[in-house]
Amino acid sequence: MKKVLTALTSLALLSPVALAQVENGEFENWTGNTPDGWTTIDTGISVSQSTAYSFNGTSSAAINVTTGTQSSTDFRQTVSVTAGQSYDFSARIYHTEGNVRARLYVNGYYGYSNENLTNQWQQISQSYTASSTGTIEVGLRFYDVSGFDGAEIVYVDSFEPTDAGTGGGTGGGTGSCTDTSAQFNLLTDNYASETSWQLTDSSNATIASGDNFSNNTSYTEELCLADGDYTFQINDSYGDGICCGYGSGAYSFDVDGTEIFAGGEFNSTATHSFTVGSNNGGGTGGGTGGGSNSDLGVYYQTAEGLSGYALKTALHDIIKGHSNQGYGALWTFYEQTEIDNYYENDGSILDIYSEAPNGSDPFNFTKVTDQCGTYSGEADCYNREHSFPKSWFGGKIEPMNSDAHHIFATDGYVNAQRGSFPYGEVGSATYTSSNGSKLGSAASGLGYSGTVFEPIDEFKGDLARAYFYMATRYEDVISGWQSNSTYGDAVLNGSSDQVFESWFLALMKQWHNLDPVSQKEIDRNNAAELHQANRNPFVDHPEFVSSIWGN
Repeated sequence: MKKVLTALTSLALLSPVALAQVENGEFENWTGNTPDGWTTIDTGISVSQSTAYSFNGTSSAAINVTTGTQSSTDFRQTVSVTAGQSYDFSARIYHTEGNVRARLYVNGYYGYSNENLTNQWQQISQSYTASSTGTIEVGLRFYDVSGFDGAEIVYVDSFEPTDAGTGGGTGGGTGSCTDTSAQFNLLTDNYASETSWQLTDSSNATIASGDNFSNNTSYTEELCLADGDYTFQINDSYGDGICCGYGSGAYSFDVDGTEIFAGGEFNSTATHSFTVGSNNGGGTGGGTGGGSNSDLGVYYQTAEGLSGYALKTALHDIIKGHSNQGYGALWTFYEQTEIDNYYENDGSILDIYSEAPNGSDPFNFTKVTDQCGTYSGEADCYNREHSFPKSWFGGKIEPMNSDAHHIFATDGYVNAQRGSFPYGEVGSATYTSSNGSKLGSAASGLGYSGTVFEPIDEFKGDLARAYFYMATRYEDVISGWQSNSTYGDAVLNGSSDQVFESWFLALMKQWHNLDPVSQKEIDRNNAAELHQANRNPFVDHPEFVSSIWGN
């Protein structure tokens, strides 16, 4: 499996980037067992030409490390530099056993290769600004690590830059990427030292990582990813993300030229999982979808071509195992995300039980300031409404209890009126909220005769898609929830496939169809992914509902 990586390179250098010529950096020219141009070869290593492994061209340098004495393992040459000019040096490294690592030398020793990434090419690099005009040495030193048995081969290729010239750019590039091209972009905030990131594969091996950044600086990293599952994680050691209180930091990740996720507002950690396949459609499905199940993009790649409950299970496997942030973190999620930017656009909390989409709201909640607390009536405060009541899944059990995809900011008093009653259509109301949400006996013909709560039409589809999410995300456990609550029993049928009683499933499909996905839902879905690293598939692809449960 080949995953070729290029190292992080600043896009905002203080001086122009120049090219210093490295002779025979592609290791195509040899005199015996000595690569032309490479004159400093120590006694602890031997070098030979390899045509079995190459990153560019037809050959590479096979470095056989035969000693643990590091003063005898250098491999260098001399290049010319000009005072004040910056140069981006890099080399491709291919480890075979993983008990030796390479360290880049550019007039001094810098970063190491990751010896755990075996049988694939990786890149190490360093930007260097010359303090004077003259010559410097560049090359590699090889270090043994635990498990070294006295002899190990490491392949080296594409020691760059190999051509003389001038000009700017980010350096590097993906070279001859034969897999899937990807790119990570980062703009740091005022406290860049707090930021770090890493990309890992399905075996939890680190594919690429970065830290020790400069403030308010743009960085990019080009990657070449083989087919497989990946997890990206960005961290802020202070816990306030990289946007927007102390600078306007941001990050994004592209696969095959299509952005699959982006962000900047998070707490301590934001995590994104994605799959690279041989037919990447690109994107995590951050829109309303609309394509067939044969071209679902990178995030939903493994669900392509499926329908029925097989599709539901594939979606479960994609969105399961999200990064649980805890119940308290919902307050921060609401502060950043549950904001009215769609109706009055006044920055107040968007409360689905008090919002009046076609007129002025009866009252407004100020984020943070008005969070509950206690209440005695409407308009007192907002709190966290489990649209799928927590009593139905057994109480304050994680990760359901803090899953942002089904927990909405709502008026605390109206939330209490709803309680854990099922959603439904009300025939005779015993309580009506200020925006028209109702509690009362079920309408005739619903298929259920108990008490139900009916939100206004504007948000019925939102809640239906939250329920389809719950049926899918918790497919592996939801069949055991039926007996937890009388009201839960009225909705759940005790299965892991259909999940819902027929009356409720028909109602949710009706609400889903009558209230299509809105921009508010799309934005909330994107924010929820940044918050907990998974998405609601039914916001991304509304057609999944009929594909799984029928029309």
